[in-house]
Amino acid sequence: MRSDDVRLLLQAAVPTAVAGALAALISGLVVGGTGAVGALVATVVVILFMGIGFIVLQRTARSLPHLFQAMGLMLYAAQILLLFVFLAAFKNTTLFHPKAFAITLVATTLVWIGAQTRAHMKAKILYVEPDSMKGDKPENQGPKS
Repeated sequence: MRSDDVRLLLQAAVPTAVAGALAALISGLVVGGTGAVGALVATVVVILFMGIGFIVLQRTARSLPHLFQAMGLMLYAAQILLLFVFLAAFKNTTLFHPKAFAITLVATTLVWIGAQTRAHMKAKILYVEPDSMKGDKPENQGPKS
């Protein structure tokens, strides 16, 4: 993973973790211990799902750029499916408060999307990879002076 990808990932994950900690504090004060646990579980789920999705999309963009959009759509569908599986598995749990979990899940997802959007807008991403000229033949590089 390239350093600029790690930077973009951290610029989205850190605000999400902060928002999750704040949600856990608020949920703990309002609902109690199960609310705090629900908020923490939701934060971990969002960071894992979105982080893995980011890594997969970055690798796809580098190796198979023609499949980037299709991979993004498939990835988001897979994330929603995995979230439904997670919710079904913990449907009747008493480990955490479901409303605190749900509200934190939505809030931290919005924070992730906002932070990732801000990070991408501030990043200076090259349109052309500088290493792409290494494999060119001399006749394709233009006239010499």
